[in-house]
Amino acid sequence: MLVNVDLHIHSPYSMAVSGAMQPERLLQACETKGLNVLGTGDALQPDWQKGWERFLENEAGIVVVPTTEVEDQKRVHHLILAEELAQFDQLREMLAGTTKSFTTSGRPHLYRSGEEIAQAVHDVGAMIGPAHAFTPWTAMYAYFDSIAGCYGDETIDFLELGLSADSSYGASIPELAKIPFLTNSDAHSPQPEKIGREFNRLNCGNLSIKGILSAVNDGDIAMNAGFFPEEGKYNRTACTRCFKQYSYEDAVKYKWRCPEDGGIIKKGVADRAKELSSGGSPTPRPPYFHIISLGQIIQTTEGASSPYTKRCHALYMSFIASFGDEIAVLIDAPVAEIRAVDHRVGDAIDALRNNRVVLHPGGGGKYGTFSLGQVSLG
Repeated sequence: MLVNVDLHIHSPYSMAVSGAMQPERLLQACETKGLNVLGTGDALQPDWQKGWERFLENEAGIVVVPTTEVEDQKRVHHLILAEELAQFDQLREMLAGTTKSFTTSGRPHLYRSGEEIAQAVHDVGAMIGPAHAFTPWTAMYAYFDSIAGCYGDETIDFLELGLSADSSYGASIPELAKIPFLTNSDAHSPQPEKIGREFNRLNCGNLSIKGILSAVNDGDIAMNAGFFPEEGKYNRTACTRCFKQYSYEDAVKYKWRCPEDGGIIKKGVADRAKELSSGGSPTPRPPYFHIISLGQIIQTTEGASSPYTKRCHALYMSFIASFGDEIAVLIDAPVAEIRAVDHRVGDAIDALRNNRVVLHPGGGGKYGTFSLGQVSLG
């Protein structure tokens, strides 16, 4: 059974998160997006955990997996997946005294190492892996050169690529050869361009929490889907002040200071991945499908200022009415049928599916841009 899965979101108890991130609204967003499975996010926060309880069984049939993200003493972020919310109660008790508060922060900072956190997670029977592992801030490979450097003798159960990397960034790193890659949204808003903006298509034996976690554990991933890495604001090595991009060699030569304005040159994710790779043949991985949100495509083809103008919203909803959900439009529906609803959108999606994309990578904190066919996006 193929299912679309997003296992990393946040609640209003985390910083810079929309108050609209509420269980009922999130389940509605899953139906529109085409997600069969959603992580709760922030499951160590008692009030958020309680708020999910009556929605674990829901009319939409969305499977809700208990999940959270935590930050360790080195500022590395970790994603935790569990079969039951009660496992997070156990984890909260085990980690008592390691954070200022579990109630005031949806993503708590724990004064423990990655190894100590992973050991506690495994002791309660849950799963753990580095969140957005390649980003230059708060990520495993931002601070460590290896899994063991971060997790010691503890194993990881998966690795989340994050918005700044696709599968190719980790496929040539030898220590990741047998580690499943996950792609999740890390959404802070239930809007359709945020929720499920990255997702996993898993092949699971049954649509249940246990079935989903088993598929992750076994690496039964049929497809990863997400951003073009070049769209990320730290994809290329660049100055954080003027955003001028540099080769890795030049950055070293300039001692990581921009000769133009003295700003800090931040190592890009692409260069960091190369630095960690063996240079050998990449390990085979499931296909990675690069996606752009349907709302963004419609906004651009309409020449609108926002995907939420009356015309754009009406066209978006006509696609949902015709095909059921957004993921079906982006990935599965025949292009001829998409063109029958709107020819320009059909042309843009055809260009997306056939890699007719021109990329202008971001770096230093500035997002990248790209064009799709004859339509400029980004």
